[in-house]
Amino acid sequence: MSSPFPVTLIGGYLGAGKATLVNPLLRQREGRRIAVLVNDFGELPIDSDLIESRDGALLQLAGGCVCCSFGSDLMAALQQMLALQPRPEHILIETSGVALPGAVARTLGLLQGLRLDAVVVLADAETVRQRATDRYVGELVREQLQQADLLLLNKPDLLPDAALPALRDWFTAAAPRARIIATQQALLAPDLLFDNPNFEPAPRRSGVAIDATALFDSLSLEFEHAVDLQALAEALAALPLLRAKGLMRDRDGRLRSLQLVGARHALADVTHATAQNGRLVCIALRGELQAERIRALVALCAC
Repeated sequence: MSSPFPVTLIGGYLGAGKATLVNPLLRQREGRRIAVLVNDFGELPIDSDLIESRDGALLQLAGGCVCCSFGSDLMAALQQMLALQPRPEHILIETSGVALPGAVARTLGLLQGLRLDAVVVLADAETVRQRATDRYVGELVREQLQQADLLLLNKPDLLPDAALPALRDWFTAAAPRARIIATQQALLAPDLLFDNPNFEPAPRRSGVAIDATALFDSLSLEFEHAVDLQALAEALAALPLLRAKGLMRDRDGRLRSLQLVGARHALADVTHATAQNGRLVCIALRGELQAERIRALVALCAC
């Protein structure tokens, strides 16, 4: 039986930077086959040099990636993605600026073979508080923020430095379950969204205007013992981690994977790997990685 498709939902109000986020992720996918689903191609301008061909509502992109326009029929588009050969390794769904990611997540639950990996919501640092109190769209904006696992605070450079601490405090109340990341031009390190088959963070790159990976610290662990994986996942979710990825033996000896984004985590049986040692990679904002605490938790959960 095939492992489920991991699905990332990308939400946020109009103009927050959703379209800006996707093209760099496609360029830095490092061999991963990505499927992107959007309401309409006009809402997500895929860079022309990434497009190899077009067939109706489907764009064939470089490196085995695809982009599908689903209009009002998300279910049909998802079924089309499930039937593709070779199959994608990750699905990104860019929701409408006036959609609630939670409603899309419920649609995912109607189809077998899909796994919600994360809800990523972008917010325009300059306008989000004003929109969150607007009499017409305020409730929508607040609900979008509340449903985020990762909250990308985009364009913080448009605000004076003195305003940023108060804005972060406001976000802590408005999106209590989300991990908050300040971004420039919606740039995000791909390791925060996509699985890495080797469970190793991508090397940092040089020679780019803004190096998104330089904002993060990572910790890679390898260990021989089994763990109480549920207990470990819950303990890691309580730390200020952005993402954790692992492959290890559970307390009953089964090989299982751990995927954690913010406070959301998922465990799954793994049958296609024969790992002998457990492996765990954790990623956090620079200065927030509690390496010794993570090592202690792995030891505490040992079986």
